Amino acid sequence: MPQKSVCVYCGSRNGENPAYSDAARAFGTLLATEGWRLVYGAGDVGLMGEVARAAQSAGGETFGVIPVHLLRREVGKTDLTRFVVTETMHERKKVMIMNADAVVVLPGGPGSLDELFEALTWRQLGLHDKPILVMNVDGYWNALHTLLDQLIGQGFADASLADFITWVDTPETAMSSLHQLLD
Repeated sequence: MPQKSVCVYCGSRNGENPAYSDAARAFGTLLATEGWRLVYGAGDVGLMGEVARAAQSAGGETFGVIPVHLLRREVGKTDLTRFVVTETMHERKKVMIMNADAVVVLPGGPGSLDELFEALTWRQLGLHDKPILVMNVDGYWNALHTLLDQLIGQGFADASLADFITWVDTPETAMSSLHQLLD
């Protein structure tokens, strides 16, 4: 059976709540101990760095993708199993999702939202059928959940949009859901 890969979208900052970093480290460790590859934005800062270092420490494979203009800002983590430099952000997102079996979104900022909404839109348009999980650590994404319900309720998205996201609260429930969705 081929190795599974999970694309993780998350912040280039750690955020105010230590639970976010804890979740990133725990999820990186879980991916590695399950023998799954981490696909992520190749940064060595914030939650990106936390999830990657944890996966590496647990012996996992890491596939990082970073656009050339962010190499310094996100401190490109060149000691990954595979390190890819792209020309643009759009190319970065495409390479990441095309090299993964599923997407998991940890807490993050505008970039993480951009990545989530692109993956969600592509799924809605039938460009992929990969599971998308949102890890709602300590309720971080509650407002997003409400917003998506509003988009559907106000007629700007089909009700099926809600079916494209699996909401989880912890790294352990994320891993359990991934097994159910991918095994």
